[in-house]
Amino acid sequence: MEKLKRISRIIDYHHFANLSAPRHPLISLIDFSKVRFPEDLKGLKLVQEYYTIGLKRNVPYKMFYGQKEYDFNEGLMTFLAPNQVMSMERNPNINVSGELRPTGWLLLIHPDFLWNTALAKAIKSYDFFGYSISESLFLSEDEEQMMIGIFKNIEKEYQANIDKFSQKVIVSLLALLLNYAERFYERQFITRNKSGHLLLEQIENLLRNYFDQDNLIELGLPTVEGISKELNLSSNYLSSMLKSLTGMSTQQHIHDKLIEKAKEQLSTTRLSISEIAYNLGFEYPTSFNKLFKSKTEMSPLEFRKSFN
Repeated sequence: MEKLKRISRIIDYHHFANLSAPRHPLISLIDFSKVRFPEDLKGLKLVQEYYTIGLKRNVPYKMFYGQKEYDFNEGLMTFLAPNQVMSMERNPNINVSGELRPTGWLLLIHPDFLWNTALAKAIKSYDFFGYSISESLFLSEDEEQMMIGIFKNIEKEYQANIDKFSQKVIVSLLALLLNYAERFYERQFITRNKSGHLLLEQIENLLRNYFDQDNLIELGLPTVEGISKELNLSSNYLSSMLKSLTGMSTQQHIHDKLIEKAKEQLSTTRLSISEIAYNLGFEYPTSFNKLFKSKTEMSPLEFRKSFN
C-alpha cells in the first residue's frame, strides 16, 4: 500500500534520515555516508519542499522520480526540485558493507534561502531539475573532483556562522555548481534522448508559462477547468491523479506556483503589494493578502520586510 510523506522543513529530513539537527534551518550539507533511512521504504512516496542536489556513490536504493525510475547508470549527481514526487526502495544488488559503502554529499536548499538573490528566479531555468530528465549526471574523474571542490567550499561557509555575506558566497558557489552541471548534462544528452514529458511535468510547465505572461490582469487567475482543458483531461480526473501522486489537488498546485511567483516579486521588485496582486491575476488585493498569509503564515508586507 502506497504512503505519501511530505517533508516541509530541512530539519524534518534530518529526522527522517536519522541525522543530527542541521546548522541552519534553510540549508544543509550532509555527508551521505551518515544517512540512515527507515528500513521499510517500499510504497513510500516523498514530496520535499526544497531543492536537493546529490553527488553519491554506491547508492543502495532504487529511486523513482515522478512516475519513472531514476537511472543512475554510471552517473553520480542527482537534482530534485521542490514539490516533486520521489520514492525509493532498497537495491538488493548493492552491498553497503566494505568498499561499497555509500559515500558523497547531499545539499538541501530551501527556496526561501534564495529569495532576494538572482538565483531565486534563475534556478527554475535549469532543465535538469524537471521530470523530463530522469537520469543522473555522469562525471569524468576531473569533473568529479571539480564538483567536490565546490561542495567543500560550500562546507567551509556552512560550518561557519551563516551571515548575509556567507549566504552570498554560498549562492555564488551554488550558481557555479549548477552552471557546470548544465554544461555536463548538455554533453551527456548529445548521445541520449530526454525522457518523455509526464503529467507532473506538464502541469508544472503550464503553470510556469501562465504566470510568466504579462497580461494576467486581463486573464485573471488560472482555473482548474482551464488547466484540465489544456491537458485534455476532466478536472475531476486531473485532481484525482495529482492527489494520488503528490497529495495535492490541482487547485493546491495552482496556489503553490502562485505563492512562488509572489515571493519572487516581493523579494526582487519594488512593486507595491496591490500591483503584485493585480499582476498575478487577483481582482482584489485583499484576496491576495489572505491567500498569501494562509500559505506562508506571513502577510506579503511581512515577507518583504524580512529581507530588509
